[in-house]
Amino acid sequence: MNPIIVVNNPKDWRFHIPGVEVVSARSYLTQPAYSERRGVKVFNLCKSYRYQSLGYYVSLLATARGHKPAPSVATMQDMKAHEIVRIRSEDLEELIQHSLAPIVSSHFELSIYFGRNLARRYDRLSARLFQLFYAPLLRASFARARDGRWTLQGVSTLSADGIPDNHTRFVLEVATEYFKAKRWSAPRQRLSRYDLAILFDPSEKEPPSDERAIAKFVKAAQALGMTASLIQKDDYAQLAEFDALFIRETTNVHHHTYRFARRALAEGMVVIDDPDSILRCTNKVYLKELMDRHHVPAPRTMIVHRDNVEQVSSTLGLPCILKKPDSAFSQGVLKVESVEDLCGRCEELLAKSELVIAQQFMPTEFDWRVGVLDGKPLWCAKYYMAPRHWQIMKHEGNGRTRYGKVEAVDIAQAPARVVRTALRVAALIGDGLYGVDLKTVGGKTYVVEVNDNPSIEAGEEDAILKDALYENIMRVFLQRLEAGQERRAI
Repeated sequence: MNPIIVVNNPKDWRFHIPGVEVVSARSYLTQPAYSERRGVKVFNLCKSYRYQSLGYYVSLLATARGHKPAPSVATMQDMKAHEIVRIRSEDLEELIQHSLAPIVSSHFELSIYFGRNLARRYDRLSARLFQLFYAPLLRASFARARDGRWTLQGVSTLSADGIPDNHTRFVLEVATEYFKAKRWSAPRQRLSRYDLAILFDPSEKEPPSDERAIAKFVKAAQALGMTASLIQKDDYAQLAEFDALFIRETTNVHHHTYRFARRALAEGMVVIDDPDSILRCTNKVYLKELMDRHHVPAPRTMIVHRDNVEQVSSTLGLPCILKKPDSAFSQGVLKVESVEDLCGRCEELLAKSELVIAQQFMPTEFDWRVGVLDGKPLWCAKYYMAPRHWQIMKHEGNGRTRYGKVEAVDIAQAPARVVRTALRVAALIGDGLYGVDLKTVGGKTYVVEVNDNPSIEAGEEDAILKDALYENIMRVFLQRLEAGQERRAI
């Protein structure tokens, strides 16, 4: 079937290429004839791929229709993430230095048309970048450091009407040659057995992983022969194209993260966090009941409802802690000092939830956090309280957040009781990725809570294991994917 070039206005595409159909973005999105086609290759040359723009929806709906868009939404997101661009370009280091050595200026922009550049000396570099960021029209920006070495600063797409007039003849030649070959894809550097989607929102204020950590996950997946792509909540329709899903957004049952997890499980994908883990960990009422049933040591805790508010202070003492059942990242967690404050805060919380958690206030200099995956300890850290505060995070009135220090600890050097207790309670939840928070007081260990989707940030939780932490997590994905393949083969 003939490929389609999609542009904002067909007049923007100044070339006639036999066998290639040119349509407007609005026609592609709205006319049933295009949605009914199967297996079409769609070259998206719109002016903008901004979120919810025409260009964005062309690639998004192309994927939903079973078409093959270039660029894909995942590629669009990858180009926006500086760390992903840097990680992906690491393998091109030698080629970049060799190709750009003759340039005397401190900045250089490379225009890439279907994997080619006007100057033949840049063809190899252009082809490799085309492989990494598969989009028909690209612009790569480079900068020279003080030591004389070049670095790739960013990659962006060009629209059809952004081609300079003196480049049009060359673009016609390479585009005609490209479509005549009928491969209509970028040659892969290597075939990946599995495709992993990482659900990540770069605009989230307190994400469980920063962009540097996300880039390390991508690199670790690639080292194990998997392709990792970043997706966002609007990429739900393309989820089934992947073999596995790794959720790196703050989760909640009434949230798109839970819908993604449920869909991934239904599609037979490997998924972390799995929906059961999200359901169990994000509700502190459930955790309280679970730990009581299995006699897990924890600070004294009550499930509060409208009929027992007056019993809280006599049972737990004051001050005590009130928690929304689905609180996360220290939000929805309150310390109350007096009976009046307790009653007022309970009234506010119970207006939104039939049940609230009240917990004994157990001040410590730091909390332990043990990261657990597949029933095994992955990392250990001390989370110190924020300066002059009783939590590890302090949300200030000006919108700023202050954090306590995070000190990674070698698991072998951590108290054995802490690690053992963390593994025991994590096993009650499942075999996913958990962050178990514990306190040690008077020689005893207490479980505060179990978190799905625990924080993994570059320079903090990974301070001991470095890149091995990311590789260990990606290796679990690989093992589960291979185990699933073996089961299907039986």
